[in-house]
Amino acid sequence: MNRLADEIIEGRRLTGEEDLSILLEADLKELCRGADKIRKTLCGDQADLCSIINGRSGRCSEDCKFCAQSSHNPTDCEVYGFLEKDVFLKACGHALQQGIRRYSIVTAGRSMEGEDLEKAIEAYHAMHEAYPDMILCASHGLVKENDLKRLRQAGVTMYHTNVETSERFFSEICTTHTYADKLEEIRLARKAGLEVCSGGIFGMGETWQDRLDMAALLAELKVSSIPLNFLIPIPGTPFEKNKPLTQEEILRIVAVFRYFNPAAFIRIAAGRNYFEDSGKALFLAGANAVLSGDMLTTTGSKTMQDKEMLVSIGYTLN
Repeated sequence: MNRLADEIIEGRRLTGEEDLSILLEADLKELCRGADKIRKTLCGDQADLCSIINGRSGRCSEDCKFCAQSSHNPTDCEVYGFLEKDVFLKACGHALQQGIRRYSIVTAGRSMEGEDLEKAIEAYHAMHEAYPDMILCASHGLVKENDLKRLRQAGVTMYHTNVETSERFFSEICTTHTYADKLEEIRLARKAGLEVCSGGIFGMGETWQDRLDMAALLAELKVSSIPLNFLIPIPGTPFEKNKPLTQEEILRIVAVFRYFNPAAFIRIAAGRNYFEDSGKALFLAGANAVLSGDMLTTTGSKTMQDKEMLVSIGYTLN
């Protein structure tokens, strides 16, 4: 694995057409060491911390089987409309005080339009003006091109839209929108001048080939931020009885995504609770970014703990 890591450092890039069985069969410790070597050499020791706020919760029309906020899933998810501007300003300022330099509003629903869109644009304008050092991201579903441009004008620089899994497996987790819809949104975001954050969820019943295909696709798309979520089965969702992934599976997924995407932010999101020490092992297996603080519908990791953990293993922070 050290040889493959060196080849990637020297410029080789993996593709979905190759025989990649070595990534699945290699000794896990060696695989992770190689991934960490790639990360250190091509990305350095700077860790990227981001935080999100659930700006509109529940009643989502989409039928994503993993999601507590889908109206198709009888969960006890909190339901509320789009929050007021002052709530976002306060939370954004708090995140900045904690040393987080990337902040995003995330909303339930297929898209964002009408009055809620206007409120969101006003909120981004206000945050950008009050906290010009904060990098603003947005996650509002399948937004139209012109509205993406308006978000960019309001101070947003990155748009988040997960592909979730492979194209082959996508119809098994959602039928109310398509994989093509996801790819089109990525194209529109880039056309609007936005960077792209796109990853997915693991532990939904996908195969290792699905995981490899997803990693290869994101590499082909040159996505700069890749959030990796590890399913936390939520009561009321179709996946409530899914068996959680093992630590070994999770570590191999993280390492594999680093081999495919050597210069990207590999961002750990939901599922760190499967590990001790805020998921320290993940950041020695190729990850170099983290979603810190509260998640959308599950409990997250506290920012101070994350910072202490990252510094303890050699990372530097903003």
